[in-house]
Amino acid sequence: MYEKVLIVCASVHHNNTLNVAKVMGEELNAEIIKPSEFKSEMISDYDLIGFGSGIYNGKNHQSIFNLIDGLKVQNHKHAFIFSTSTIPVKVMHKSLKESLIAKEFHIVGEFYCKGFMNYSFTKFLGGLNKGRPNDRDLEKARNFARDLVKI
Repeated sequence: MYEKVLIVCASVHHNNTLNVAKVMGEELNAEIIKPSEFKSEMISDYDLIGFGSGIYNGKNHQSIFNLIDGLKVQNHKHAFIFSTSTIPVKVMHKSLKESLIAKEFHIVGEFYCKGFMNYSFTKFLGGLNKGRPNDRDLEKARNFARDLVKI
């Protein structure tokens, strides 16, 4: 069981990922912050840290990578990854997972779901994945968080 949990979330366009972070945060009694609010000395205060964002050009938001790049090597601190994207597939977490593992984090789980997107050419179509994440997606996020505390 994790006593103190931090969720670092970059949610840029429609708060899709922040909505996911909020339900996870409720389950985990976690503090949720933006990458710009993170200070490297905070890391020792937490037993579990979640890193999440929307997916941009096949990977998590650059602000998450910048944060991780500034960290010292960890001693297998537990972490999880989450995201929302137009096409949610686990491979989208590959770069973030590699960055966290390079800093010696122990990845205890990954969560991803669809998120609404209406930028670039899709704005002319009214966007993609309207209404996502929906209640069902958020319940899956809640269940994911519940399962994390069993690890």
